Amino acid sequence: MKLRYRPPPTSQPASLNSWMQQKAKTIAPRKTKRDSALVEKVIEYVQGIAEVKGYNLTGKTAKKLEAAIDNNTEVNIAMELIYVPFMALQNGVIKLTGVAMTLLSIWFYLQGSMALLTCIGMTICSFMVFASLEQAGNYSALLRVIGLTVDKAQDILNLPALDIEGKNIVPENHNVELSNVDFSYEKKKIINNVSLRIPEKTTTAIVGPSGGGKTTLCHLIARFWDADRGSVLFGGRNVKEYSYDSLMRNFSFVFQNVYLFQDTIANNIRFGQEDAPMERVVEAAKKACCHDFIMALPDGYDTVIGESGASLSGGEKQRISIARAIMKDAPVIILDEATANVDPENEQELMAAIDTLTREKTIFMIAHRLKTLRNADRILVVDSGRIVQQGKHEELMREEGIYKRFVQSRELAAGWKL
Repeated sequence: MKLRYRPPPTSQPASLNSWMQQKAKTIAPRKTKRDSALVEKVIEYVQGIAEVKGYNLTGKTAKKLEAAIDNNTEVNIAMELIYVPFMALQNGVIKLTGVAMTLLSIWFYLQGSMALLTCIGMTICSFMVFASLEQAGNYSALLRVIGLTVDKAQDILNLPALDIEGKNIVPENHNVELSNVDFSYEKKKIINNVSLRIPEKTTTAIVGPSGGGKTTLCHLIARFWDADRGSVLFGGRNVKEYSYDSLMRNFSFVFQNVYLFQDTIANNIRFGQEDAPMERVVEAAKKACCHDFIMALPDGYDTVIGESGASLSGGEKQRISIARAIMKDAPVIILDEATANVDPENEQELMAAIDTLTREKTIFMIAHRLKTLRNADRILVVDSGRIVQQGKHEELMREEGIYKRFVQSRELAAGWKL
């Protein structure tokens, strides 16, 4: 589908509408820019209100929002001041034309050159036709703004879509292989010439500085995005060969920021498996150490939680997310700081649950807990989009580098006491 606004011809100097469209050329881009800035500030203010209050910056942040509102008001007033005179003149001409048409019809009737019914019909038509023209003229004042909005929508439609058709493939194994993979967000390179091979049923821990590309690397493996260069293989086949559904059947995810739906806890756990019996839901919840707090809720597993799990704590949401992954029982598990929001008293039980979840599976975990890293079959140290170190914990501790400094800083932090 092709959207494109085409402005009216500007080669008609006598046309008031064309004249108004010319005047709108300068103000329309300013209006759309100010509208976008206002929406951004409102969303930023609402989403960040907790931090704003916590740092006592309510007044300062509110001033930025008020400034965006004032700027938007200013451009809207300026636009009206440009449009109103033209619209008044345009409407005046239209009404006078209607009056002239009515008077001429009456004059022709009195002269005997027009029948009475025709005269009445022309009089009625003059009001109907020119009333519609008046309304169209008023709306035409916004054509430039609408045109810019349509162009923005077209830019979004022109973005290349991910081809998710592919074939319904059942992989022979669950090995993962990356060959010379590059990936960028717009012009910023995030993954730079990464090659690696991960055998199935092994655990790979990924560590490194913030912004180094750890999460992006996992997203490329699961084909949340396509690599700009190189290839990502799963089960010996390029991930682009799979239909998206057949590929996703092989992956379960537990992210640091969990999203839960406004539904019952049971339905959130069995998400994607609507026919799963309640016995399996309860079993998964027990393995994820969330059965006890669920049963303490007013309606147990039938408790309806707020959107995004607003009525639960961060640790509770994360445990429900782990229960959801246990229910899916996929052969490949991606854990992105899966224990980040877990209370210390529940950490041991939850680690045991994760061990049950990940047994005999291919595991990728972004982790910073030392006990997790020590048990990994391979540790990848990612920095600036490259794998700068890899090996087991003992091997990496024998060489100078990011990993050794990271472990030493963690051990030092663990020894702090008040």
